[in-house]
Amino acid sequence: ESLYVVFPPTVDETELRKKIAEELQKGLEEERRKAREELNQWVEKEKSQAHIQAQAEAQAQVKDEVSRILALEKEQSIQKAVLRERVTAEDERLQAQIYQMERKARQLEEREKELRKQDAFYREQVAKLKERSAQFYKVTNENYNKAADEVNAKFKRYEISPVCTDLQGQILKCYRENPGKTLLCSNVASLYMQCVNNAKQDKLRTGG
Repeated sequence: ESLYVVFPPTVDETELRKKIAEELQKGLEEERRKAREELNQWVEKEKSQAHIQAQAEAQAQVKDEVSRILALEKEQSIQKAVLRERVTAEDERLQAQIYQMERKARQLEEREKELRKQDAFYREQVAKLKERSAQFYKVTNENYNKAADEVNAKFKRYEISPVCTDLQGQILKCYRENPGKTLLCSNVASLYMQCVNNAKQDKLRTGG
């Protein structure tokens, strides 16, 4: 009986290597694809987180800016209120000063009117006093002249020398130097009349 040895068919190494290389390539590409997918997912996740964080930061910035603006507006409002109070207070002070000035002006005007009235009154009184003084001077002169005439008529029958000539000269001089002020000459006039009376009494006693 014949024996046959069966050998496995010959394997082409080149083809086998090619297949192995293809399998390895497929495995590498699958790994790369998975790596790219994981990388893309991570990137998308980071982008999403970055976007959320950016929004949060933006909102926080907006909130801070709004708070700052509101605080600034509040401060400006307070400053405006303080300024309005100062302006109002200054206006009230100026109004009070104007009122006081107007009041003083009215008082001065009233005072000036009163002074003008007093001045007119005093002028009128002075005019009246001057008129009365002139009348008194006139009456006094008339009385003096009348008395002198009566004395001369009473004693004209006596041939006597003039008496009291010094006093007579003094009283006439006084009247000339003080027109309208006969009271200033009253003392001299009294002395003159007393001198005349004394002289008359002496003549009566002596019979001369």
